[in-house]
Amino acid sequence: MKEINVLVTGAAGQIGYALLPRLASGETFGSNVIVNLRLVEIPEVVEKLNGTIMELEDCGFNTLGKVEAFSDIYKAAEEVDWALLVGSIPRGITINGKKIEERGDLLKINGGIFTDQGKAIGSKGKNNAKILVVGNPANTNALIGMTHANNASQTWMAMTALDANRAKAQVSSKINVPISEINQMIIWGNHSPTMYPDLDNALVKNESVSSIIKDEGWIKNDFLETVQQRGKAIIDARGASSAASAANAAIETVKATLTPTKNGDCFSAAILSDGSYDVPEGIIYGFPLRSTKEGKIEIIQGLEINSYAKEKLEITTRELLEEKEAVSELI
Repeated sequence: MKEINVLVTGAAGQIGYALLPRLASGETFGSNVIVNLRLVEIPEVVEKLNGTIMELEDCGFNTLGKVEAFSDIYKAAEEVDWALLVGSIPRGITINGKKIEERGDLLKINGGIFTDQGKAIGSKGKNNAKILVVGNPANTNALIGMTHANNASQTWMAMTALDANRAKAQVSSKINVPISEINQMIIWGNHSPTMYPDLDNALVKNESVSSIIKDEGWIKNDFLETVQQRGKAIIDARGASSAASAANAAIETVKATLTPTKNGDCFSAAILSDGSYDVPEGIIYGFPLRSTKEGKIEIIQGLEINSYAKEKLEITTRELLEEKEAVSELI
């Protein structure tokens, strides 16, 4: 059986707890692949991973290989095929007596974390490694990590699949169709409240979702606000951020890269802009993506963007450029 090495940071957190069994079970990489897990936490927390490791062992997965806990990212990154970077400092935490509320402060604090992670994965991971950043601010964290990895053969992504799933759920409820029938749900831009879920290019049986709904007020107000603010609504409702749904989106993103994307569909993730759709180069941006049979990830070209959508894309682009400027000393 083939073996792969998968690194997960923030592994002792709620997302990690929901994520790890699905990585180990054969669901993600297949029943013929042994998954060796490299679990990473800060030194103060790494001992808590022992309980998680025992639970993974007790699941009895045929596809689970070696499971190790690390506080040293350089040791953990040796020969990794995949890295899921879940751990990051959340907004609202107190550090050295100061409560971190401003996005700029959050960017700089996490920037230091992703600088080291990027260097480690770039120098120690496999050259064809794929890296998915889940920890927020995900897009700019990914940009920092990718810059310091300095390994053009690796693929760095930030997760927007959670936003796409949230958008699909709202559409499914609105027009009473199964989520499985909703294709090509694109999340443009930043994984933040400025991201833009595109219903003009989303399809149900090859028909535009926006033309099926025929309710511009709902699309521009109720739908857009619900999807953009869903993360905050979940925190308000459960007293903690998304865990199961975030873990599920990470799994879906990994799986989307492992098999060729079907015609008429795409998957959503943020990757380095190459100038497509007039998005400036040098930022990690949410695009409609497809995976090829050679395992490459490509931006789907030629989709129509109307004037309203262009305005929304410009808003999220400006935010990403501002974030890049805020961490300019790190990149």
